[in-house]
Amino acid sequence: MNAQKRHEIFTRLRAHNPQPTTELNWSSPFELLVAVLLSAQATDVGVNKATARLFPVANTPQAILDLGLEGLKAHIKTIGLYNTKAENLLKTCRMLVEQHGGEVPRTRAELEALPGVGRKTANVILNTAFGEPTIAVDTHIFRVSNRTGIAQGKNVNEVERKLLRYVPSEFRRDAHHWLILHGRYTCVARKPRCGSCVIEDLCEYQEKTEF
Repeated sequence: MNAQKRHEIFTRLRAHNPQPTTELNWSSPFELLVAVLLSAQATDVGVNKATARLFPVANTPQAILDLGLEGLKAHIKTIGLYNTKAENLLKTCRMLVEQHGGEVPRTRAELEALPGVGRKTANVILNTAFGEPTIAVDTHIFRVSNRTGIAQGKNVNEVERKLLRYVPSEFRRDAHHWLILHGRYTCVARKPRCGSCVIEDLCEYQEKTEF
């Protein structure tokens, strides 16, 4: 795939969705951090239901610490792996209070030092909360990047490196959201909806469908 084709792909994705964003509900960097931590192996819809109960009660690190482990679990028990997630979240809140004045740090190193926060989560926070042109490669982005030919790689780190190199700078801040949403609703795993895809003629996938 050449640079001209990649530019046209993102031009169309932008025209189709000029202001893409995460489907997780949040109103502060900390709320976004909580939502992303809870989202592992869970749907955004499920996370939003849990945070709709949690955030009115506790939406700061200290407030969640005040809930305690059992109190936190009671608010997020509808989410898979909630026991582990509750423990990690409390550890993260403690670090935020003790080391960062209750604020979410803005550097990758400080974010990745938080319990339960890996490179993908750090990228989401840096991009969505702080507007940095990072790209968090999840299963959707990995699939779309490889399938279309935008940025092919054997693992998520390789795909991330190639996306950061290949995606034109004007699109880099929003590319993360466009690719996730495209993978979630159009370029789905089992049977991609090629017939309704805005970039079908640019995509290099060999096994396109009619629907």
